[in-house]
Amino acid sequence: FYGEVRFEEVKGKLQVRYENPWLVRAVPYDVPVIGYKGKTVNTLTLWSAEVGEFPKGVDPYQYQKDIEEISSSLYPDDSTEEGKYLRLKQQYFFVSAGVQRILKEHRAVHGTLRNLPEYVVIQINDTHPTLVIPELMRILIDEEGLSWEEAWEMTTKMCAYTNHTIMAEALEKWPLQMIQTLLPRIYLIIEEIDRRFKLELVERYGEKDERVKTMAIIQGDLIHMAHLCIVGSFSVNGVAELHTNILKEVEMKDFHLHFPGKFNSKTNGITHRRWAYQINPELTAFLNKYVGSDWVENIEKLSVLNQYVKDPQVKQEFRQVKQRRKAILAEYIERKEGITIDVDSIFDIQIKRLHEYKRQLMNGLHILYLYNRLKEDQAFYDNFYPQTFIFGAKAAGSYRMAKNIIYFINKLSEVVNNDSVVSKKIKVIFVENYNVSYAEKLIPAANLSEQISTASKEASGTGNMKFMMNGAVTIGTMDGANVEIVGLVGKENAFIFGISADEANDYYRKKNYRSRDIYESDPDVRRVVDQLVNGFFKDADPIPLKEIYDDLLNRDYFFVLKDFSCYKEAQRLANETYKDQDRFLEMALINVANSSFFSSDRTIEQYVQDIWKLKKINW
Repeated sequence: FYGEVRFEEVKGKLQVRYENPWLVRAVPYDVPVIGYKGKTVNTLTLWSAEVGEFPKGVDPYQYQKDIEEISSSLYPDDSTEEGKYLRLKQQYFFVSAGVQRILKEHRAVHGTLRNLPEYVVIQINDTHPTLVIPELMRILIDEEGLSWEEAWEMTTKMCAYTNHTIMAEALEKWPLQMIQTLLPRIYLIIEEIDRRFKLELVERYGEKDERVKTMAIIQGDLIHMAHLCIVGSFSVNGVAELHTNILKEVEMKDFHLHFPGKFNSKTNGITHRRWAYQINPELTAFLNKYVGSDWVENIEKLSVLNQYVKDPQVKQEFRQVKQRRKAILAEYIERKEGITIDVDSIFDIQIKRLHEYKRQLMNGLHILYLYNRLKEDQAFYDNFYPQTFIFGAKAAGSYRMAKNIIYFINKLSEVVNNDSVVSKKIKVIFVENYNVSYAEKLIPAANLSEQISTASKEASGTGNMKFMMNGAVTIGTMDGANVEIVGLVGKENAFIFGISADEANDYYRKKNYRSRDIYESDPDVRRVVDQLVNGFFKDADPIPLKEIYDDLLNRDYFFVLKDFSCYKEAQRLANETYKDQDRFLEMALINVANSSFFSSDRTIEQYVQDIWKLKKINW
């Protein structure tokens, strides 16, 4: 890190020299990861950042503190300059250590690096490891003595890029000056990649074509990491069909046209051996009985369950599986959160990262609407089937609006759960410290799986797959992998609502959506939005609720008010359908029976066959 780079000619070749850099020692800690039945053992390498040689003119204490911090914190707050530098240090540290380990092990087996692309693919998982590309170039040119052309050919045959999102904060853009300061040699390599790519664009489209600017890697004082990934990789894949189509036709259309055949889709998967077999023993026993125990290794066997979805005996056995998991969760929530919930109520669960596009806010506003109706409309109260709304989420440290939404849902839960009349019909729980261990209890117990992101914004989702495999019915938009879930089970076996991805993108393009129009024309919307600021939430801090109110009326970028009415209708239909247990259990079983596509066994096999295509080493 840091220091300066200079070049000197040695025997007709330029040699790189580093002056007074910060040196960091990367120490590997190898963790064996044992596969099912111990047939395979892979290695997960964790890296510890330790001090190297102390640089001149730097306080040793500060140097040691800064170096050790690199591997001591996950996702540091990057709202400050210091936090940004730490993130960038982390990204380069892990990338460099990993690449050096790969090359060292490859040379030990083959005695050369010349055949690297035949045996190695580095899958760049979102833009965070983008520096793999210039780091490979650095090593191959500076340390191995390859020409730029040789190194670039090898690098672009070895790197493949998985895009996981179209959200701006994940498509990183690093300040040029920051990379130049922290990683001077890496910056020079990125600069040269950008220069050569722009020459290619000029040659194809002409110097005045807008694409020369918009497709560049370096634009103004920012380095576009997604552009670097696309240019430096032989494959670019999205993680669901809809997501990939949006990348190809909207977000990265120019790159798709420039690199025909480079873009492809690999729908995400989940490991059913954890997310069904391990976390849901009752479901495992049920599946063993009806499809055979070999489904654990051959997930396609789940489709056998389609033969039984109308069988009354099978439905009742499945209901007992679900009720048992609901009872286990209810007992855990009472112990952990101090809230008693009705095991016979509909368990409606939304667990995921807290982000505006995932629309936990819309869920909360709908609960507020239900509270109003249940309080005032006796016929509605009598007809409503009890429903328990469970949220689990964490927000990024500096994400103010996400924290506002968490505050709102918690204030809402106080109002609902302390109302002696309404709480007999609905309860609201925002679980404390949501994590994977909590998810393992929540997912098997769900009746309704909340997948309500703004269409076009969720790349894939994997919670939706876990819920489906455990027999929850999706209430959601046609977004991410929901599209493929609906394709497998049919719209009649999910509760689908909301504007489409095309409609959402059309609104974004034309900039003609006015949320205030909906607020003024829909009394249910107006009432719940006004309740944020009219004193309904007594003793609440008015600032977070007012910020939500202002955003909904003046921006509503994620169409919460636009989709509110149809979400309300989807919820009404789900509540009504649940009363017909025969029908709802059939829907749930159809979801389990058709979930095998979402196993990561299928996903990884597609990566192996379509992207990696590597020679195998006989160790």
